[in-house]
Amino acid sequence: MGAISAAVQVCRKRIDAACAEAGRTAECARLLAVSKTFPANAIREAYTSGLTAFGESYLREALDKLDALADLPLEWHFIGPLQSNKTRPVAERFAWVHSVEREKVACRLSEQRPSALPPLNVCVQVNVSNEPSKHGVPPEQALDLARRVASLPGLRLRGFMGIPEASPDHARSRFSLLRALLEQAQAEGLAVDTLSMGMSADLEAAILEGSTMVRVGSALFGSRNYKEETP
Repeated sequence: MGAISAAVQVCRKRIDAACAEAGRTAECARLLAVSKTFPANAIREAYTSGLTAFGESYLREALDKLDALADLPLEWHFIGPLQSNKTRPVAERFAWVHSVEREKVACRLSEQRPSALPPLNVCVQVNVSNEPSKHGVPPEQALDLARRVASLPGLRLRGFMGIPEASPDHARSRFSLLRALLEQAQAEGLAVDTLSMGMSADLEAAILEGSTMVRVGSALFGSRNYKEETP
């Protein structure tokens, strides 16, 4: 068994244990493998271990991988900051976008989504810790943006995404804030079902607060070697 395959098994056991602790059904949170900065052959190994959903943040790198792995039935998620002048390839080639934080970006994704494809699944990114260095809409503006996304053709609003500060003391409360936003949206009649929250270090806390999709990278693929690239 390769290193990635072994890591996938360990991660799935962590998810299952967290679901059990939360009193939720087995594998209550979907595993999204964050493959940014890792090569196509690493994604192939992860695929042989049963993973089909992969998250990318750097568009040029991602498009190269989509081409190199076109023979595999993979579901691609864009999870990084998205500039309005780079929305077309995302609208045309990805199944999900987790990082919508501006109405302009949502409108461009809507306009550029090919009519032959299913609606693009969208999560509104929320800056749950109000950190200047973090992307995302302020929590008090998240529902307004969600309503706008839900009204756009070619898009399917799924829920919310957030990345709390690296502090175990605050993670649960930040995740709870996202859960409250989802519940408010559902109470308004929005058809949302997704909380994209939790990563390698804090997936257990996220699942305890209702995460339905955890974005795991280093726990599957190892340490990253970041390179300079415009998202």
